[in-house]
Amino acid sequence: MAFQEEADVRAVVPRDPYARGVVPPQPFAAVAPVEGEFVAVMQVTIPERNLQLEHYGSRAFPEGAIAELVVTDEPEARPGVRVRQAAYLGFLRISRGGVVVVGERCVLAGQPLGPVVGFDASHEPNHYSIVVRGSLQHGAERGVQLGHRVAFLLTFGSTTHAGGG
Repeated sequence: MAFQEEADVRAVVPRDPYARGVVPPQPFAAVAPVEGEFVAVMQVTIPERNLQLEHYGSRAFPEGAIAELVVTDEPEARPGVRVRQAAYLGFLRISRGGVVVVGERCVLAGQPLGPVVGFDASHEPNHYSIVVRGSLQHGAERGVQLGHRVAFLLTFGSTTHAGGG
């Protein structure tokens, strides 16, 4: 195949397996919890934010990374979908790095917040936003405080999988 023909094929067929739809909805057998604490609390809700969620079902967050935690109440929110409404809880410093997976439970200060529904990269490379389904209240309305802990826990049925220690 000529070089130009190969380039044309690469342009038409995405290299990313998520974009090609070949990654199953839940490819993980076990995932260690990712944990962090709030370093900034926000007081913003945007009814017409229109976040375009990435098509990826997981994202890696290394220890020390900063991530934004966003909530939507839209029932159809999932990877690849545009989310109209968003409430901003604040920014987390990741204290225990790892992989955050769509479907994981997000726990805020020991209380369930909701499932992870996707990721927004509109502010990359500065930070990723982790989008969770829950009630549309920003961080100040929820009483979020600096230092409040957040954990992302992968569950299958009633069993939490926390492989890797």
